[in-house]
Amino acid sequence: MFSLGVMQPDGSGERIMTQGFTVESPSFCPNGRVLAYCRQSRAGAGGSGFSSTIGMVDITGFNDRVLPTPEGASDPAWSPLNG
Repeated sequence: MFSLGVMQPDGSGERIMTQGFTVESPSFCPNGRVLAYCRQSRAGAGGSGFSSTIGMVDITGFNDRVLPTPEGASDPAWSPLNG
């Protein structure tokens, strides 16, 4: 099992944001309040292998959700804020 988390620069205040079979490629949104990541899971019924999706979780570690993306999505990235 893999985990994504945050902590203070001195190593204190560690907080796990999400866990899963494979969670990787974290990317904070420009305002630092949401973390996007790639999540791999076993393929659904009748499928073989794994599929990748993009997940998002807010900085509190709650509201962990999967984004509706094409199958095989990976390596999330954010655009800069406008204005």
